[in-house]
Amino acid sequence: MAKESMKARERKRQKMVEKYAAKRAELKATGDYEGLQKLPRNASPVRLHNRCQLTGRPKGYMRQFGISRINFREMALKGLIPGVKKASW
Repeated sequence: MAKESMKARERKRQKMVEKYAAKRAELKATGDYEGLQKLPRNASPVRLHNRCQLTGRPKGYMRQFGISRINFREMALKGLIPGVKKASW
């Protein structure tokens, strides 16, 4: 389980990216790179990091499901994810 402070920091970054998205797009379109540099650092979408929605784990993230590989495996074995079953051959 990730620390609550790390999860909160990531949520804060996400809000800031959304807040400045239109302004960032406008500055990029006009080529005003000095204006881009004056925006807050956390307003850049590059600084976002995908985290598991259930535990906040930053590594082993499965983008298609939005959860970590560990939670994915547990949920798949319990039959909680529709259309997913254990492979056998």
